[in-house]
Amino acid sequence: MLRLTKTCACALLAVLALLSVPARAANNDPVVLVHGVLGFGPQSHPLGSFLYWGGYGNIAAHMAVYHGPHVIFTAQVGAIASNWDRAAELYAQIKGGCVDYGARHVARYGYPGQPQKPPGKCWAADPANNTEQYPLAFYPQWDAAHPIHLIGHSQGGTTIRALIQLLEHGSPDGDEGGGDLYKGGKVGWVKSVVTISAPHDGTTLSDAVLDVLPNLRSPLRDILDNQLAHWELAPDGAREFNRWALTSPSVYYFSLGTLATEAGAWCCNGTDRALAPVQSAEFQYPRADMIPYFKLFAGEWIVGSLAQPGMGSYTQNAPGRVRIDSAWFPNDGVVNTVSMRAPGGHPVRDYDGKAVRGMWNFLGNYRGYDHFDILNWPNDGPSADPVYERISDIIFGLD
Repeated sequence: MLRLTKTCACALLAVLALLSVPARAANNDPVVLVHGVLGFGPQSHPLGSFLYWGGYGNIAAHMAVYHGPHVIFTAQVGAIASNWDRAAELYAQIKGGCVDYGARHVARYGYPGQPQKPPGKCWAADPANNTEQYPLAFYPQWDAAHPIHLIGHSQGGTTIRALIQLLEHGSPDGDEGGGDLYKGGKVGWVKSVVTISAPHDGTTLSDAVLDVLPNLRSPLRDILDNQLAHWELAPDGAREFNRWALTSPSVYYFSLGTLATEAGAWCCNGTDRALAPVQSAEFQYPRADMIPYFKLFAGEWIVGSLAQPGMGSYTQNAPGRVRIDSAWFPNDGVVNTVSMRAPGGHPVRDYDGKAVRGMWNFLGNYRGYDHFDILNWPNDGPSADPVYERISDIIFGLD
């Protein structure tokens, strides 16, 4: 009973916020935050008080009051799953209903034993008709007349792109067993997308850790070795994904990059000199304030390996594969910065204060922010609050 009361109270606050549109805002549509690989929801981290979006702070709460009130929801989807499966979970969580991965999709791409409709992954659209006591859906009225903003970090950005493709065009294989998401035709349901440090063209982290060092065992390798997400996160898989997940003419797209490496120098470039005392100007090296674990892979060499290239120097030009050259060297410890701008082959422009629909409006690279500084995780480095304030100003100013 207490759980239901708290849920209803949150729903009431959301309605009140939607009715209290600030005079300066052109819209006050709800925002949904979507996490990346290994992400977690606001109540699922083992430390309890630690948030994906904010660490020991709270980015969602900050956005809710900044020039607000605004309604900010924090989603929880598969920590290690394909963009399609995560999109299906995101749809049910926002709109209501039970997750449906699609009959044909599961038969063709699902992992062994994967159910089409997993038990327990349901959200109630109507609190008055919720005999199973499911958690309430974020925004059951979601449709073209009631659009939303979506903000994704890392794989959250590509998950959002998969969701929009399914909303507008449905499944490429036709009937997926009746799931409403796969019927398509839902144009205008998403007003804007913001991707933060997203691997639109993949990340060479997967190549450096898996392909170059097939026998290296580490927690990161164990994560990447899971085939549910690995293919789409690698450059070759991302190229295939980009051919399917189109840029919609009806959506405002924004992207921003993070950069936590520096070109090599003989001294004084802010990098971790203990890891790389001798540097080449050709390659990239992790900044001293990068989260320590990711320094192992971000620089010229993978630390602890026998002269194996890290993200800061890794190249390959094998026939039929995505060519990796020096443009890929700068990174944030997890994703190559060049990959964060926009999906390869999709329309993109530098944001000049005026947003254009149907193409990527690039907000620039944030130097000194590693992959998790941008989430305000505890670490030496700048605060990410101004980034989310800038995002808020942009998206709530859209007509």
